[in-house]
Amino acid sequence: MENNNVPKHLYFYSVGLSYKKADAEVRGKFSLDAIAKTRLLEQAKEEGIESLIVTSTCNRTEIYGFAEHPFQLIKLICDNSNGSVDAFQKVGFVYKNQEAISHMFRVGTGLDSQILGDFEIISQIKTSFAHSKSMGLANAFLERLVNAVIQASKKIKNETEISSGATSVSFASVQYIIKNVEDIGNKNILLFGTGKIGRNTCENLVKHTKNEHITLINRTKDKAEKLAGKLNLIVKDYSELHLELQNADVVVVATGAQNPTVDKAILNLKKPLLILDLSIPKNVHENVEELEGVTLIHMDYLSQLTDETLENRKLHIPAAEAIIEEVKEEFVTWTKGRKFAPTINALKEKLNAIKVSELDFQSRKIADFNEAQAEIISNRIIQKITTHFANHLKDDDTMVDESIEWIEKVFKIKAS
Repeated sequence: MENNNVPKHLYFYSVGLSYKKADAEVRGKFSLDAIAKTRLLEQAKEEGIESLIVTSTCNRTEIYGFAEHPFQLIKLICDNSNGSVDAFQKVGFVYKNQEAISHMFRVGTGLDSQILGDFEIISQIKTSFAHSKSMGLANAFLERLVNAVIQASKKIKNETEISSGATSVSFASVQYIIKNVEDIGNKNILLFGTGKIGRNTCENLVKHTKNEHITLINRTKDKAEKLAGKLNLIVKDYSELHLELQNADVVVVATGAQNPTVDKAILNLKKPLLILDLSIPKNVHENVEELEGVTLIHMDYLSQLTDETLENRKLHIPAAEAIIEEVKEEFVTWTKGRKFAPTINALKEKLNAIKVSELDFQSRKIADFNEAQAEIISNRIIQKITTHFANHLKDDDTMVDESIEWIEKVFKIKAS
């Protein structure tokens, strides 16, 4: 039988950094693309870390997993990104055990998102877990926790209005364009990058600007063509980027490149240009601002834009938190039971062994010994004793690890 018990010297940690303390430039250094995530998981396996997941989005890079010390997980992030331990110590966070569990619930349910109620991260957590599981790096605890967070996320989305209204970085970017560019319906808009944020921004642009001069460019042209076909837009080759930049009045950059793809060297402007960089790491070099007429806006600025929708969402935070507590309590009860169940089972086996030995002894010693009745009485006593121990271990004030150690020592048992 597989033993999924987490060894006592390991603790559950959440380590990482987010928009709360790290700006876009710092987050960019710690960002992990798909190749880096796989490399990180392979390194974790080599270093003896048995269960973890890693997420990296435009707003955060985080690991949830088991380790003797959080530095083991911090090192994994730094070894596979351009970030350093020194930089991490300035902006990073470390949560342990219950705090780490609570953090994952808040992240996965949109309460810790840069824009309140943004549920994009839950799909990232699902994907990250599937990736870890496929590599044999997800134990029963982590699987149960991820499922509990998914359950809470669905419940909050269905039972509260914390995600009501259109509020996201992509929507905020379109709002900014509409408010700051006159006659937007007749301007030339270039969208560079058709990943998730790029697609959402594009759909919002079409819907809210009624603009028929939107051009798409993506390194992989067929992805841009697929999106353009749905929205009846123009697609250009990546090789034409520098030409299209000259024609544009507004440029939205949402690529996944690890280094800037737009800088002042490829801009030859004859009119004002608004550039919105929705990428992490930043994909537009800050030197473009040295050119006259260029305005550069980054997603961190757009994420700070609040409106009535966001204020309305805040009203639903208490209801969302109540749902989290309800689901989390079920999970914690399960973890406690899972932690001490092997010890209770071992105790029951020990008491049963004592019972069998004693009944055998008494049956040979006492004439007309009623073994059937003695069996019933003994079983009831064993059940009551083990229930007392189980209730003690379930108590919130109990130091579970110490109590388990004490029970195993007194009864000379070892949980399997």
